Amino acid sequence: MSLWGIFGRPFVDLSTLIDTRDFTVLDREITGGLAQVDTQYTGGSLKWMGVVAPWQMDDGYRDLMDAVRAMTAQELAELVALGDDPTSVDLSHPESIAFGDETDHPLTAAQARLLAMRHGVYFPWKCAYHFIENERWEDKHSGVGKGFGDEARLVFPLTVAFIESLPFEEIGRAVLFGLEANDHAPFHRDTEPGSGPVAQSVSFAPRAGKRFALQNGAKDAPLVVDSPIYWFNDMDYHGVLADPFFRYSIRVDGRLDPAFVKDVERAARRR
Repeated sequence: MSLWGIFGRPFVDLSTLIDTRDFTVLDREITGGLAQVDTQYTGGSLKWMGVVAPWQMDDGYRDLMDAVRAMTAQELAELVALGDDPTSVDLSHPESIAFGDETDHPLTAAQARLLAMRHGVYFPWKCAYHFIENERWEDKHSGVGKGFGDEARLVFPLTVAFIESLPFEEIGRAVLFGLEANDHAPFHRDTEPGSGPVAQSVSFAPRAGKRFALQNGAKDAPLVVDSPIYWFNDMDYHGVLADPFFRYSIRVDGRLDPAFVKDVERAARRR
């Protein structure tokens, strides 16, 4: 299957349009800051959400909701007790309970650890940090009522300044996704092909070595994105290949400046 891509390209390298000369400095700030802040596990329910590539659905990595549905009443009660508001979960109807991303019951750190350590759930990203939080996936392009928190500005001032300098009219979401050594992110897509325009985002990796890749068919070779800053079409299946060291990148979603989008299209068409 061919990639959907952007402007006739599999992805768009933005390094000719956005200055990345300070990325070594940003990497030192980010890795030092991550050692000081609380981070989250995420991505444990991608299969249940129906977004994982068909050829990876039966890869042996256990999904969060598969584990929840297999729990005894006692095990479920123990999981709920570790939540921020256990009384909000109706244990009398376990079949209707959903945990994790894009649900009414996001996981606490304790719940995520219990799921991973006792129930074998695989969380691709065990180091996620939200510079700008969004409540639901659908509002990731709107900046209304959102902004950088005090902690982000204090611990990551240069990174925040770089994100603010990106050519967005408004930012609805900015998240760091980090993978521990030997972990991988399964190929998945965020948007159903043909459901609308290409989501506007900028992803950047101040440290080289994260093998973010695109792949739309089981028999296709993964296409590794070799740019430090890029825009990809999240209608394409994308994931991260495993490597024996920590890797991370930051994805920023919002509404790009229309003039910048035209510059990107011109640059892509010239190649």
